[in-house]
Amino acid sequence: MLLNVRSTAISIAVICFFAISFITWLGGLPPFTCCKRAVAGALLAYVAAALAVKAVNAIVISAMVENQMNQQKEQNSGGEN
Repeated sequence: MLLNVRSTAISIAVICFFAISFITWLGGLPPFTCCKRAVAGALLAYVAAALAVKAVNAIVISAMVENQMNQQKEQNSGGEN
């Protein structure tokens, strides 16, 4: 089953946004600095998550194709004997 790239990446970015903003707020930084850092972190998290999900999907698709090819080989070799 393939993962939805956009929704997964957005979910991770939102979590990172709030986590970074909370951590910087606890650090005593001004609100505007917290906001800038949280937005930058969320953008980086979105890009990283999208790339990671695409990589996972590529691995899953590759495994599915290989599995189908092996099943077809087994069916073809089983029918000839």
